[in-house]
Parts: sequence; C-alpha cells; structure tokens
Amino acid sequence: MAPMTRGRATRDHVPTPLMARYYGQRASAGLILTEAIGISLQGLAWPYAPGIWNGEQVEAWRAVTDAVHEAGGRIVAQLWHMGRLTHSNFAGRGRPISASATTAPGLAQTYEGKLPYEEARAVDIAEIPVLIEQFSNAARNAIRAGFDGVQIHAANGYLLDQFLRSSSNLRHDKYGGGPENRIRLLEEVTVAIAQCIGADRTAVRLSPNGEIKGINDDNPEELFVAAAKTLSAPGIAFLEVREPSFEGTNGKADRLPIAPRMRKAFSGPLVLNSDYDADKGQAMLDVGEADAISFGRPFIANPDFPGRIARREALSQSDPTSWYSTGAEGYTEP
Repeated sequence: MAPMTRGRATRDHVPTPLMARYYGQRASAGLILTEAIGISLQGLAWPYAPGIWNGEQVEAWRAVTDAVHEAGGRIVAQLWHMGRLTHSNFAGRGRPISASATTAPGLAQTYEGKLPYEEARAVDIAEIPVLIEQFSNAARNAIRAGFDGVQIHAANGYLLDQFLRSSSNLRHDKYGGGPENRIRLLEEVTVAIAQCIGADRTAVRLSPNGEIKGINDDNPEELFVAAAKTLSAPGIAFLEVREPSFEGTNGKADRLPIAPRMRKAFSGPLVLNSDYDADKGQAMLDVGEADAISFGRPFIANPDFPGRIARREALSQSDPTSWYSTGAEGYTEP
C-alpha cells in the first residue's frame, strides 16, 4: 500500500484511534507505507497531518502499529519534510525553507483555507546537520512506536526533492551544482538513518519523471540514475519509484520511463508506483522490471484490495471530497 495523505490526525499532529482502525483494516496489503509523517514542527504544514517528533505522537502511533501487526501486516513510516511547501500561517513554523530562495506555485492548504505560498529562504549550510538529526530522530521514534521500518520521502516536490532537482536547487556550495552535489543531502540522510535503525529497515521514495509542485530537472535521467546508484551503497531495504504514465491521473510523465535505467543502477529491490492496475503491475513483475508494485488510491475504497484482485472482483470507487476530510466517512466507513 503506497503512501497517501488523509488528514485524520489532531490539530497538534497526533495520530488518532480512527487512524489505527484505518490502517488495521488494510493490513492485508502485506506491507503498508504510511501517509507522510512530519519529522519536525518546522517541516509540517498540512492540516491534520501526523508528526513523529515528540513522545505524545510516538505513543499514539503505537496503537496504529499494534493494529496492523495484530491483523498480520507490516507497516513502514514515511518521513516527511515539506520544505518550501510549508506556510508561516501554521503557528511555530516561521518562513519556509528550501534548497534555494524560491516560491512554489499555487496555494497552500492551511486551517484558514488556501493561501499563496511564500518565498522560502535557502537552508544555511550550518543547518544541514540539524536537518539530518531531525530525520534520524524521527526514524528512532518510528522504531520506538513499533514501525517495521521507515521510508525517506524524497519525492513529490518536497524538501529532499527540492535539493535534488535543478529548477529548485540553485546553490553554489557542496549541496548544489552537478547531480553528485544535489544528491548529497539525500545520501547523508539515508546513511544517517541506516546507521540509526539499520539499512534493512530503511527505504527511499523518488519521483523522477515529470514536473511536480513546480519543480523539475533539466536532465532527470542523469540525476535519478545517479541517485539510484548512490542509494545502492548503504544497502537499503528497497527503493520505491513513483513515475506516472503519459495519461496519468496523478501527474503526467514528460518523457519515457526512467525507472528501467534506475533498475540497472540500483542493486536492491525496486518497487514501482503510479497508474498501475493489477494486470499492468503483474506484467512489470513478469518481465523483471520491478520486485513489487505499490497501490495507493484503490485502497481508499477497497481496504481488502488484495483479496478483490485475487478474486477478480470489481473495485469500489472513492469519493474525492472525502480524501482529506476529518471524519470516518470515506476513511474507515463507505
């Protein structure tokens, strides 16, 4: 089950009993990748999204992991810093940070409605160790909360992706310039987390193909193949690649898939995501292009999605108006 933000935590970003029921219902996925979880107050500005930087949050997550384990599943925490996609409207965040002083297009979701994104300030190089420690602390907290591992969210236009891509990383220090420098922060975060909790409990998500949240790269093949090669060295558990098709419903590709080249560069298990149905996913496994396929939106209205696929049953359709609401309807109930 792929990560999907659903907005059912408290206003203080503490997981709720409703979330334990939701994830427990979907334990037949085998492996659940959670919604994105904030690593710090600074890095999280999505209404009712969960965090994992303090003891109250860790304790509340324990109910979620227990529910999944009791139902026979496994669950991995996706660790998130939103970078320039945060907003000072959220108390305690201050001005957004990013690789460089840039502004995301569009509007931020806040408790007071949608507001224009603000110009981010470039992260000072002296702040980098703090960011790495925030990721590491979140990983340690995830293990304390009973998670089976963590996934580093380096996709979808958020902070680590902002460092990776040339359109948002305009730096001239060792974290900017060529691909090897833009990959550096992701590499350092990955190695630090692997050292904290074990490489076999550490995974990464990348989104190499297509503009997303206003960022792109002038040579994504070179960048993401190099990133895949770099991520092989620590021996991480798996790499998940979210790459939409040309007709994608959640973003659109702007070139042929990059994942096949990443597959050759990455020595560990590769998971593919976005716009797959059961038949397309199975075809990718059959030809050896991936070791697994992750599915997101089908799980919203089909908590028993694997069983329905096995039995060739029709799938229920979710209501988009309930995706980010705060109640049980469209979440744990039809």
